[in-house]
Amino acid sequence: MQLEKQVIQDMNSDALSAHQRKYNYISGEIANAAKVVEKLEAFNIAIPSWALGTGGTRFGRFSGGGEPRSLEEKIEDVGLIHALNRSSNSISLHIPWDIPDNASSIKFLASQLGLHFDAVNSNTFQDQKDQALSYKFGSLHHVDKAVRRQAVEHNIEVIKYGVELGSKALSVWLADGSNFPGQLNFRGAFQNTFESLQEIYDALPDDWKVWIEYKPFEPNFYSTTIGDWGQSYLLANKLGQKASTLVDLGHHLPNTNIEQIVSLLLMEGKLAGFHFNDSKYGDDDLTVGSINPYQLFLIFNELVEGMDARGLDHATGIGWMIDASHNVKDPIEDLLQSVEAIKIAYAQALLIDQAELKAAQQNNDVAKAQEILQQAYRTDVRPLLAEARLRAGGAIDPIAAFRKLSVRDELVKERGLKTVATGL
Repeated sequence: MQLEKQVIQDMNSDALSAHQRKYNYISGEIANAAKVVEKLEAFNIAIPSWALGTGGTRFGRFSGGGEPRSLEEKIEDVGLIHALNRSSNSISLHIPWDIPDNASSIKFLASQLGLHFDAVNSNTFQDQKDQALSYKFGSLHHVDKAVRRQAVEHNIEVIKYGVELGSKALSVWLADGSNFPGQLNFRGAFQNTFESLQEIYDALPDDWKVWIEYKPFEPNFYSTTIGDWGQSYLLANKLGQKASTLVDLGHHLPNTNIEQIVSLLLMEGKLAGFHFNDSKYGDDDLTVGSINPYQLFLIFNELVEGMDARGLDHATGIGWMIDASHNVKDPIEDLLQSVEAIKIAYAQALLIDQAELKAAQQNNDVAKAQEILQQAYRTDVRPLLAEARLRAGGAIDPIAAFRKLSVRDELVKERGLKTVATGL
């Protein structure tokens, strides 16, 4: 299913006058409104291929129907999202869940929908059908060199697929760790991981990057071999310039100061990018901004300030991707909400007068600094986002358009009620 531009324009006509009033008002209140809209138009967030189906938990999974049955249909769903919000022009593949049988035809389909391929993701956190050796006790850190070799070869294979699709980065997350004291030699596990990553790093094309993700717990609960940003940063430094640290917002212990982590990694030139989601307790994989929108704003404050200090382009300087699970929501609606929340936080951060904030910091004027931040956070920037979408050919209200056009009903008619997306 595809949405024609004229259909979206027709949908916008009913909401245009109300939008124009809101946009005109906020434009009068914000001096740099036009510049913010321009930056919002350029800012896109990648959609992961595994997020187009209904997620689940250890206890169950409840499909909403019409799920994509193939990689081609997943790409079509990302095309629907991008047609509505004009902010999701790339897709990130997880291999072997989504192996392209014919890379040229897959690239052509994506290009027809205005999409390209973001980072490719390897999978050594579960055993696959016909896999020779098990990852039950780890992959890149495993005590058995044959298991490590198998995991390395898988990552190199993922790079090969990525090259065929035009991707430029490999994202590595490891479940490697231990559940009980004494189960693992920490130094030996870390050294094995580094040596394995070194082989993968050496296989990278010259213009590629490797993004090293971290997580404090789960599926192992005593130790994780790459358990925090410091361990990831250490590995990235040891590997070289093409390696950096990937931050998943859900991969932190409760109340972790993620914005400080982001600031330091960016300062050192080792921030690869983000996997966006939200959480109440742990790696909950909830809709971005649904629990901690203020923290998301504070992260973007550090990003905008830090990227400007390094002269990085906001849209392309680092990687932006959603990594969430939609247990009870329509996946497309959830992804539309997540992209909206990310861009709201970004737009609010653009409103901060950084010179004024720095002056308050230099004067130790704590109350003034807080007021500067909260003034930007309390500004309703949604009309700016809507204007950016409108100028790019998207929907003023993407979710309203999705529902009014009965997109999910059409997908159910086309694909069936009982389909299950690959990888779920």
